[in-house]
Amino acid sequence: MHTQHKAVKEVELINTLPLSQSYFKGSQNTPLTNKTIGAYFDFIVDKNPSSLAVVVNHQNIRLTYKEFQKEVNQLAMGLLAIGVKPGDRVGIWSPNNIQWCLTQFATAKIGAIMVCINPAYRPNELQYALNSVECSTLITASQFKGSNYIDMLNSLAPELKHCDNGKLSAQALPSLKNVIRIGDEISAGMFSFSDIMNMATSAHELELNAIAANLSADQDINIQFTSGTTGNPKGATLTHKNILNNALFVAESMHFTEQDKLCIPIPLYHCFAMVLGSLLCVAKGAAAIYPSDSFDAKTTLDVIEQEGCTALHGVPTMFISQLELSTFNEYDLRSLRTGVMAGSTCPEQVMRKVQTQMNMHQVLIAYGQTECSPINNITETDSSIERQVTTVGRALAHTEVKIIDELGNIQKIGLPGEVCSKGAGIMRCYWNDEEKTKATIDSDGWLHSGDLGVMDSEGFVSIVGRIKDMIIRGGENVYPREIEEVLYTYPGIQDAAIFGISDEKYGEEVCAWIQPKEDALLDEQAIRAFLKDKLAYFKMPRYIRFVESYPMTVTGKLQKFKMREQMQEALSDKAFS
Repeated sequence: MHTQHKAVKEVELINTLPLSQSYFKGSQNTPLTNKTIGAYFDFIVDKNPSSLAVVVNHQNIRLTYKEFQKEVNQLAMGLLAIGVKPGDRVGIWSPNNIQWCLTQFATAKIGAIMVCINPAYRPNELQYALNSVECSTLITASQFKGSNYIDMLNSLAPELKHCDNGKLSAQALPSLKNVIRIGDEISAGMFSFSDIMNMATSAHELELNAIAANLSADQDINIQFTSGTTGNPKGATLTHKNILNNALFVAESMHFTEQDKLCIPIPLYHCFAMVLGSLLCVAKGAAAIYPSDSFDAKTTLDVIEQEGCTALHGVPTMFISQLELSTFNEYDLRSLRTGVMAGSTCPEQVMRKVQTQMNMHQVLIAYGQTECSPINNITETDSSIERQVTTVGRALAHTEVKIIDELGNIQKIGLPGEVCSKGAGIMRCYWNDEEKTKATIDSDGWLHSGDLGVMDSEGFVSIVGRIKDMIIRGGENVYPREIEEVLYTYPGIQDAAIFGISDEKYGEEVCAWIQPKEDALLDEQAIRAFLKDKLAYFKMPRYIRFVESYPMTVTGKLQKFKMREQMQEALSDKAFS
């Protein structure tokens, strides 16, 4: 805990408290690393060769750091053997597995840029992703949930059926040359992952070492497609320095050491798991524990208990479904201490339950976006419980955060405005898209988030919604988060989503979609009566609908635009009939 107090003291010296305006600068004392990911990985392996590095429960895999390094190097040399060069884009399209973990570090070692592809993508989305960043190599699972990846690839590139491995020339995927299928099975035109793992020669080892000596931490190493809550996904381009330092700073905030074991039930293709899970464990020489190929509440709790995990990451909906499990009280979770909740705003009630019922007294809320590698704000384990559960904390080390008004001026304390950040984690650009890069990062290097936040006089930020989600009803600004927080306190409500729909009289009206807890019988009028005492009249939902689930991105972000469309349609059908 000692280091945390020192850091808090330092930020209180850098920033004159109480603040007079909504600008805060994170700690500058935390060292920044200039190592590449490959060099840093080898340095950690040398320090902890026999420590546990990775456990993949569903594949029955346990590797020490030395064993993990051997496999990573085999894959790195195998990729060199099929012609992958520094700067080439290598896509990975797969759920969580050991091959994903190996790909992350093997591509970093040869300076290839790993492109994370959403496991839920359909053929047209896959085509867009591969072509927009010109992937030359794709590592793919054979199938996942309802998706048969091999069939989808063959439909996009029928040329695979008749080409030699590594010689693809497909009309719909002009840059793609190599397809590597995870596993031992053979598919026409594709290498198997096992083939690649067995290709290395001593010449490739010399090449690997020569490449490592020439890589720089400022080079691009990862492209993450930003969640498609609107429009086509954009390829946020991140460097070794961006993501390795982000992982290190968050590890410091968690007081993480090589003694820790982190349970990672979130998808690796997303920045949260890739940086704050996989890379964060390597940053400290800790163990990364993957319970399953996709989230399952029971399996996650089973694995935490079985492995004695000290930390657990998740998006709020994951924590909710673990807490709601009928057998939850039978688990011994005393080994848990910390973890990060991120991905979407966390209900205060859930946060309090995670701290008490899951024993995660040092759980942190982290906030950011893919473009920040991904975190720019994090809570502090020694701040008041109130600030730990109602804010997203303060600016991360080597990061500045400000809230601006509509004119771009720094907002007064306590007033909502757009959250902007600047510093070590900010992406270099959107791949090959200067226009969108300039629309997001201004000429002074500030990244504009599109999120609405409020900063208090000590620099703690609360997120009140997306700028686009703010509802303007009859000239009054309504922030969905405020109404959602009130609904979370109503017995029998598991989740609540507030959004605006167009209205002739008021411009917009408030609509609530409520997800009841299992076996709960909710009454609309009783909920209205409950809200009446707690909200101003203009914040009262005009429409309330009970639903079983919400449209979401794979990472657990609500797609309110889809709810808006569905609700608008239902209301116009009703009006028409």
